Order: sequence, then C-alpha cells, then structure tokens
Amino acid sequence: MSQITTHVLDTATGKPASGIPVMLEARTGPDHWERVAQGETDNDGRIPGFVLPDRVLPPGTYRMRFETATYFQRTNVQGFYPWVEVVFDLRDSSHYHVPVLLSPYGYSTYRGS
Repeated sequence: MSQITTHVLDTATGKPASGIPVMLEARTGPDHWERVAQGETDNDGRIPGFVLPDRVLPPGTYRMRFETATYFQRTNVQGFYPWVEVVFDLRDSSHYHVPVLLSPYGYSTYRGS
C-alpha cells in the first residue's frame, strides 16, 4: 500500500469526485516546495497509489494540491475554489490517508485511516 492516499467526495452530489489532478509536494525551505508525486482521482474519487509502495517518505511537511476547477468545469458547476491545498506533517512511516469533502462553496479535510 502507498504511504499516502487520498479520496475526494463531492458532498453536493454524494458521489466520488473523479478526474481531479492532485500534486504532492514536500517542503524543502521556508518558501520552497518540491514535487514528490502527482496523480488524478479515479472513478471512485481515489488515488490509491500516490507513492510507490516500497518508497518511504521522510518526516516533514507536505502539501497536496487538488485542482478542483478541472472537476467543476467538467461537471458544469460554478465552484468558488479553483484549487484546494492541504498542508500536513508526516511524522513517521505509517499510512496517511488525506480525504477531502468537496462542494462548490466549501471543503473540509481530516486524517483518515
């Protein structure tokens, strides 16, 4: 299993949000980020294999950027947030699941399991 996974659920429709490009970056300086991985949510709204299963990321601060405008445009919905960024601290080598609950005018996130 990938160390980091994600899932996007469109709470306005109650369905997975597929086709959202997502980029994972590691913070390497006060204002500098380095791309670690990228992917796109599948038909179930997930990116299960963000990081190769044999790769363990070092502890640090990471950012996931969800390009939500792509999803809203494709579904003919006027969204307020063109992207969503979730910044989190990776503390150890355990599995981190970072889901996003998305609607046209709001979003939330939490550490999943």
